[in-house]
Amino acid sequence: MTDLLAALLLGLIEGITEFLPISSTGHLLIAQHWLGHRSDLFNIAIQAGAILAVVLIYRERLVQLAMAFLRPGTAPEAVHGQPPRDYAWKLLASFGVTAVLGLLVKALGWELPTEITPIAWALILGGAWMIVAEQLAARRAAKLGERSAISWTTAILVGVAQVVAGVFPGTSRSGATIFVALLAGTTNRAAATEFAFLVGIPTMFAATGYELIDVLQAGEAANEDWGMLAVAFTASAITAFVAVKWLLRYIQSHRFTAFAVYRAVLGAALLLWLPAGI
Repeated sequence: MTDLLAALLLGLIEGITEFLPISSTGHLLIAQHWLGHRSDLFNIAIQAGAILAVVLIYRERLVQLAMAFLRPGTAPEAVHGQPPRDYAWKLLASFGVTAVLGLLVKALGWELPTEITPIAWALILGGAWMIVAEQLAARRAAKLGERSAISWTTAILVGVAQVVAGVFPGTSRSGATIFVALLAGTTNRAAATEFAFLVGIPTMFAATGYELIDVLQAGEAANEDWGMLAVAFTASAITAFVAVKWLLRYIQSHRFTAFAVYRAVLGAALLLWLPAGI
């Protein structure tokens, strides 16, 4: 397989898996065992492509939240039943929790594990947790009724969930944050998903920028194949756009059970078929 085709496939994998609750990091680490390890700049580029897709999808919401600060005297449309400024402050609070805890994790010297075995277990356990969490969320929704608002408690817990997902590849940032929001009281799946995706924008931009500074300071960009990088970036952006649009339609009438089953099957297959110690 040529390097260009491998780069294209990795871009497609990142775009499809970044915002679906199946773990993009886990899938990329697995794929790179067969397609070859890529540079940090490459991984930054394909993640940036996925972020760009979500920014484009939520561009109207982002403008609405920005206008709530730039034009405080107006009465803008509510965001899931709450004032846009309140919603924006909760997004910032959630991101702030992630940033503080993320820097703490970095300071403690944590490094992303690359072995497939723990990723496989994370996929399985995460799938089981998703099924249990969805049942609990459904009971909570039946008891409390339809709730779309994001509470301060939900915002803080979503911030914590992002860090936990980053520490354990295979967990899924989107899955962890969506289900934490559902369990914390936002019973509307669409509202929980939107908040999880919106708070992911500054989180992923910050993480990408942090990593990019390290790469540039180390001089690693000088030897990069920019044509291959562009192909992977474009593939990631396009597929992420399609994947997120599809997911937003899917959750209007479906639960997340299919993703949980996929995670469990993939994790079990990896444990059964891979040599020990990988």
